[in-house]
Amino acid sequence: MQTDPTPSPANELATTGAPAQSNGPRQGGPRRADASFMLSHPFHIISLGFGAGLSRLAPGTAGTLFAWAAFEVLNRYITVTDWGLLIIVGFFAGIGITGFTAKKMGVSDPSAIVWDEIVAFWLVLLMITPVGIEGRLWAFIVFRFFDMVKPPPIRYFDRRFKSGLGIMLDDMVAAFFTLLVIALWRMSV
Repeated sequence: MQTDPTPSPANELATTGAPAQSNGPRQGGPRRADASFMLSHPFHIISLGFGAGLSRLAPGTAGTLFAWAAFEVLNRYITVTDWGLLIIVGFFAGIGITGFTAKKMGVSDPSAIVWDEIVAFWLVLLMITPVGIEGRLWAFIVFRFFDMVKPPPIRYFDRRFKSGLGIMLDDMVAAFFTLLVIALWRMSV
C-alpha cells in the first residue's frame, strides 16, 4: 500500500507552485521589521521600542533617544526605587521578550530591537541624575560610542552570549563602561 509523502516546503512548492505555510522559524531568510510586524505581537512592540527601532537610519540611536525622552517624562512621576525596579524587571523580562522577537525575525540580534538600548540608557540616566542637559548629552554620546563600537570586553559579551541574554547583556556592559567613564571624568575635575 502506497501512502502520500508527508508535505514539506519543497514538496508543497513542487506540487502547488506555492510555498507551504509554516508556524515555525521563518523560511527563506530574515524577516524585516516594519509596522505590521511590530503590531503583530505585544512583545514586538516592546522589543522594537514602541516604533523607535523601525527607524531606517540608526535604529539604536533612535531607541536611545526614545529612552532619553521617556526618562524625562517618567522621571517626574516615579521615584528612584521605581526606576530601579523598572530597570531590573525591564532587563530580565527583556531577555525573553527580545529573544522571542529575534527568533521571529530570524536574526540573532536584529538592529531593530532597541529595548536593550532603552533599559541600559535608563540605567545611565538614573545613575548620573541630577545633571544638566550638557551632562546628559555627553552620557548619550559616550553610551552610543560604546554601543556602536563595542570595544573589548563589550565585544566579548556580544559574541559569547546569544538570543535574548546576549541582546540585553552587551548594552548593560556598555552602560557600565559609560558610567565608568563619567565617574573617572568627574574624579579628574
